[in-house]
Amino acid sequence: MNSPFFLFYEEPDPDRWIKFDHLPRRFIRRLLRGPYRPGGVMRWFLNLQAGLDEMGFEYRLNDYRGLRRHPGAVAHVIGKPHVVEKIPTGHPIVFGPGVSAHPNDDAFWNRPDLKCVVLSCDWFQRMYARDLPRPIPTVVWPAGVDLHRWQGPPLESRADEVLVYDKIRWERERYEPELLQPILTRLREQHSVVHHLKYGSYHEEDYESLLKQVRAMVFLCEHETQGFAYLQALSCGVPLLAWDRGGEWRDPAHYPRRVRFGPVSSVPYWDERCGIRFANWEEFDRALPRYLSELTSYSPRDYVAENFDLVACARRYLEIVRTISPA
Repeated sequence: MNSPFFLFYEEPDPDRWIKFDHLPRRFIRRLLRGPYRPGGVMRWFLNLQAGLDEMGFEYRLNDYRGLRRHPGAVAHVIGKPHVVEKIPTGHPIVFGPGVSAHPNDDAFWNRPDLKCVVLSCDWFQRMYARDLPRPIPTVVWPAGVDLHRWQGPPLESRADEVLVYDKIRWERERYEPELLQPILTRLREQHSVVHHLKYGSYHEEDYESLLKQVRAMVFLCEHETQGFAYLQALSCGVPLLAWDRGGEWRDPAHYPRRVRFGPVSSVPYWDERCGIRFANWEEFDRALPRYLSELTSYSPRDYVAENFDLVACARRYLEIVRTISPA
């Protein structure tokens, strides 16, 4: 490329009451809550950055001034959406995968500089391609997983412990008694230790430690657009019993009045090496004995290593964006 490679990612941190008050609020948050815990959207950026660094690929991060000094240079906006508004006109924009949940959430789609939207899995791409207010090319690109960090000992050497990863966000009043509690009860009948980890309430280091000691994991989530947590478990060699109910995308901010779309998936990246999927409690109860008896026959880490190596995924990102014409 003739111009530098400009990469952009920022978390929104607006002023709330007076100008520049985001600075002391940021400091106070860190004192009260400790170091910032990256979410899934930031993980796309961090893992791409790690892959590019491991390659030795040079890029400029959040260099708006440098971008202005290179007319026509492409802005690679990994996320979040507010960054798109900060890119000066005249610069082609490749946006994603740190996009909003749905195109309806943003008003900048008519910008002619938007040349491509990068989405992290097939079903998410289909929804975006269908619902964008104007035709914009879309491509699928998932970020890699740090295979060096996310690894663990052989299952045979681990204690008979199970982890239930609880990312049920919507309709908990339905799914706690219908799905979560029966699963916890059944597992506790058969295992001396059952860990229940609720999304958003733990530090990543705690999750990493658990994945190195458990032999099995039940993954509960309505849908994922990539699913770093479950891929990290697979990378640690833990096969999954994964809730994949399918059906429609049921984000209550959009469904059912604003958006109807399906099918979606909770494990958009998956094959037979990863474990077993189930759609409801009855399927879980039938699948559990087989899953537990076949734990050592799966090879989930092989699946992740084959598809989500950090450097390989970073290279795929570069290959994708280099095919996009700035014209």
